[in-house]
Amino acid sequence: MKTLHATDRPAYYRTVWISDVHLGFSGCKAEFLLDFLHSTRCDQLYLVGDIIDVWCMKKRLYWPQEHNNVVRTLLGKAKHGTRVVYIPGNHDEVFRDHVGLSFGNLSIQNRVIHTTADGRRFLVTHGDEFDTVVQCSKAVALLGTKAYDWLLRLNGVVNQVRRRFGFGYWSLAAFMKHKVKTAVQYMSSFESAVAYEAARQQVDGLICGHIHRAEITHVNGVLYCNSGDWVESCTALVELHDGTLELIHWSDACHSLKQVQAAA
Repeated sequence: MKTLHATDRPAYYRTVWISDVHLGFSGCKAEFLLDFLHSTRCDQLYLVGDIIDVWCMKKRLYWPQEHNNVVRTLLGKAKHGTRVVYIPGNHDEVFRDHVGLSFGNLSIQNRVIHTTADGRRFLVTHGDEFDTVVQCSKAVALLGTKAYDWLLRLNGVVNQVRRRFGFGYWSLAAFMKHKVKTAVQYMSSFESAVAYEAARQQVDGLICGHIHRAEITHVNGVLYCNSGDWVESCTALVELHDGTLELIHWSDACHSLKQVQAAA
């Protein structure tokens, strides 16, 4: 996995995957995503689920201007030639009722096969179908969402203090998930289930989101790629024009750019 920074990132990619934006949720880092979308171009853009957090919006309406700007920017990319594929997730599952519809360069699909420039085939899906908690008990999933919301509110306080001391964005939620043994076991089980499906579909790998953990790794002989999220880590998966897949950590890139600008 390679982290690209503001000073060395290419502006034009063959393909970009973003997932778990959670528009309509107060923890969404829409300002980071807008900066990413305005700073990059691509031929194909995959929206890999949980773009709009319908679960959260059922509890209370939260839709600031930045969230509206994200939607307008995504539609603008489709209007100006980018092929946009929207794959709904569990938080925006209401859009699964419209799978198969196309609006110009924007289409809604449940899952797709993406072929990279070097000929590799990847299954692209949100990933919640491999999550036993979501599939078997929505009540447990909703309880976990409430705990996650609380952790993200605390995360905001921590980052306010960090900004005062000149430090960049840091995700407390991601740190806790990676340290808690049960969370690590869950992620490992999720990745193994995803790898099994990729092997069953006879593809070279699988690209998904859902668990808010950006990663490119080999699992049981297939390439597992997770595009991460725009709540904790602010990450995207990109394909270069030779077929190489890389992760971009945009919060790191933005912080690096500010340091360069301050030193200039």
